[in-house]
Amino acid sequence: MNAKEYLSQAMWLDQRINSKLEQLDTLRALAAKVGANLTEEKVSGGNNIKSHVENTVAKIVDLENEINEDIDRLVDVKAEITGTINQVDDPISQIILEQRYINGKGWDEVAREIGFDIRTAFRAHGKALKEIKKIKKRQ
Repeated sequence: MNAKEYLSQAMWLDQRINSKLEQLDTLRALAAKVGANLTEEKVSGGNNIKSHVENTVAKIVDLENEINEDIDRLVDVKAEITGTINQVDDPISQIILEQRYINGKGWDEVAREIGFDIRTAFRAHGKALKEIKKIKKRQ
């Protein structure tokens, strides 16, 4: 795993959590929709609506557990990455790496926050990645 892949782990995990949260919203909406139909009369031979609600609730609980596990892992990954970033000598490089990989900010915002144009921010980022690579080799 190269330096950029190592640092990007938190961003990808955060996106995965957000995706699962969207899925959870969809399941909850579905459970509410199916639950609202419980007052309708059951047609002989039709599907058991209650079992659909139970299945949906079980899926919601399973997905909530997955999300909680992912959040725990995200906290651990961010702590590890932050520890690695803190070993970088240049404070500007640290800020760039933290803003980009821990806080998930876009390049325009990162550059603006440190007072650089975007090309200068990219150059500083490249230099910081080289230092991260050296740090990871020592670990």
